[in-house]
Amino acid sequence: MSNASAPVVTENAYLTLHYRLASLAGDNIVSTFEENPATLQFGQGQLAPFLEECLLGLPEGTHQTFELPPEKAFGPRNEDLIQRISRATLEENSAMDEDYRIGDLVDFAAPGGGRFAGILRAIDDDGALFDFNHPLAGQTLKFEVKIIGIL
Repeated sequence: MSNASAPVVTENAYLTLHYRLASLAGDNIVSTFEENPATLQFGQGQLAPFLEECLLGLPEGTHQTFELPPEKAFGPRNEDLIQRISRATLEENSAMDEDYRIGDLVDFAAPGGGRFAGILRAIDDDGALFDFNHPLAGQTLKFEVKIIGIL
């Protein structure tokens, strides 16, 4: 299968590929295998850097699955990112009629601009507890890739 003259993925490759990111249990997080393949320019942030790292040096035609521990994926969970937000801050950040439910992903304005999102873990009259970890933090992921073409 390996062909000495097959192009390989480099830092500035333009490639067409199928990829799938899934939980260890096999639940798809994102997958192109059922659709058209993705075409992307390497190093442009279309894939997370840790996924691009897996692809470097792979020859065209490769079909491979990587298992990525949290340290090599979205990082370990950080308990410091679980924070209590006051009712006032919550109301400042949201439509007044917002009906929050446990598990909701809520968007906040970050100090200095930009946005960040947290998952609601608990709520009471005084405020709410949010988890600002990436939803996939602390998880081992499977990354399956099939490289169709490299330009």
